[in-house]
Amino acid sequence: MRAAVLSAAGLDNLSVVELPDPEPGPGEVLVRVRAATLNYRDLLTVEGGYGSRQKIEGLIPVSDGAGEVVAVGDGVAKFQPGDHVVANFFQDWLAGEPDDRGMHSGLGGLLDGMACELRVLPAHGLAHTPDHLDHAEAAALPCAALTAWSAVIDQGGVKPGDLVLTQGSGGVSVFALQFAKMAGAEVIATSSSDAKLARLKSLGADHLINYAEIPEWARPAREISGGRGLDLVVEVGGGGTLEQSIKAVRLGGAIALIGVLSGANHEFRLPLVVTRKIRLEGVTCGSYAQFEAMLRAIAQNKMKPALDETRFGLDELPAAFAHMRAGRHFGKIVIEI
Repeated sequence: MRAAVLSAAGLDNLSVVELPDPEPGPGEVLVRVRAATLNYRDLLTVEGGYGSRQKIEGLIPVSDGAGEVVAVGDGVAKFQPGDHVVANFFQDWLAGEPDDRGMHSGLGGLLDGMACELRVLPAHGLAHTPDHLDHAEAAALPCAALTAWSAVIDQGGVKPGDLVLTQGSGGVSVFALQFAKMAGAEVIATSSSDAKLARLKSLGADHLINYAEIPEWARPAREISGGRGLDLVVEVGGGGTLEQSIKAVRLGGAIALIGVLSGANHEFRLPLVVTRKIRLEGVTCGSYAQFEAMLRAIAQNKMKPALDETRFGLDELPAAFAHMRAGRHFGKIVIEI
């Protein structure tokens, strides 16, 4: 089989090589990967950004992928050859709160990922693809969608009538918009691009803020709320946006901390967090039980992921990462395999 393999940290050290075809053992499933999608985490991993918390030499990167079952090992009854399947991000976080084993089972980090033609995975790390989705759409779901689902539904507890703010037009933010609308919430979407704001509006955003034109976007966000403040901010910016999120959220509101796209460190106003009883909660994807619940909701609502118009082949993986770094994409970047 062909696979993208990292020989050392850095995009220049990523190349496609021939490897022996794997075979499934007991409890395992052999999947022919048809599509993968990129997360910002994948770029950090290729660059060695997780240090000792990741494999570098010999790593097959990219956490998210989908395809069809080729063969199953002894004891596997849930899947049959020909089934369309998608891999969960944390292979061994099955349900409940995470533990060390679960948190060390992320694909494309300590474990090999999905940038390959064939992949053997444990049956408990796979789920059936919703019938209305193709392989590329399914491949968009494991990391970004489940992170957004956890932020908005499981941890955020968003309900009809809530006011939610999403930042930008990357995978997590777009999914957060879609799930918030699915839950009946009103959504404020931000972006630095009017063209991307128009696309966010087409996905259901009720209010739009161009943060390049209005860097202090907390003020108009609070005005939209009638001065009350937001119920939830899906925070993907990090250090560069956290202060605005704190200013925008209501008394007793929540900020789902996910990304650090604008910086990893920030000195925020702790008294404001305390006196306004703001909840700051980290979100790191989710369990298999959450993944299956999300897939059921997606199937029930016939929800379609937003995919970037530019697609790449396995040999073009470095170019796909460059496309991501440049911020030219909208939604998920697809790698066709």
